[in-house]
Amino acid sequence: MASHAGTTKTVLVADDTAFVRDRFKAALEQAGHRVVPVTSTSELLTCLREGVEAVDLLLLDIRLSNASGTTLVSAVRKLDDGRLPILVFSGTVGSAEEVRELTRLGVAGYINEYSAPQHIVPAVAPHLFPDSFNRRSSPRVAIGIPVQYRFGNTIAAALTLNLSHGGLAIRTTSPLDASTHVRVRFKLPGADTDTEADGRVAWSHRRVGMGIQFESVDLNGQTQIDNFVDAHFFTNRKA
Repeated sequence: MASHAGTTKTVLVADDTAFVRDRFKAALEQAGHRVVPVTSTSELLTCLREGVEAVDLLLLDIRLSNASGTTLVSAVRKLDDGRLPILVFSGTVGSAEEVRELTRLGVAGYINEYSAPQHIVPAVAPHLFPDSFNRRSSPRVAIGIPVQYRFGNTIAAALTLNLSHGGLAIRTTSPLDASTHVRVRFKLPGADTDTEADGRVAWSHRRVGMGIQFESVDLNGQTQIDNFVDAHFFTNRKA
């Protein structure tokens, strides 16, 4: 997928696992961005001290070099004055309390370090180009599952890009206009029943897709969404 025409961003990918760094680096560079891979806490903080103003986004393993997650983010915030958008690799988050503290520190969201290459650029695009997207405030899980959506008398099918407590993003080259009312239907991994929700298009971008803000979800569906999103963050690959 191409990036926004003529726009190159600089992304730090801070993770001490090579396959994570390499996959994100390849996907972002293919989209025309500059990627700086970082393998340790000391290297990360040195990069930020030397040129934090030139960095547009930080993708962060909060267990980098066995660091304490909130301590590491606090150290970053002392260098960037809260300016830098930070996406945390969700498999490195260990508890609900840690999520609350990361929220207090202004973390912009979470991303699955196991995201398929084709999902990486759409997942980070709202943070690289915030003016083009109406962003949901709750954490997002990058996930590509079939979704059916109805608008007027038309029914279409696509794959999701991500899911949060309050909405989802859909990958499509024919996104609907913002504010269009839609009804979506999808089945989460491991669920016995489909989830249905009414919502409106919150943002639309022809190279990425569109975001749906939920307006009405039945209790069972919201419970399935909440459980799925919450469980995703507390699977700690470095436990």
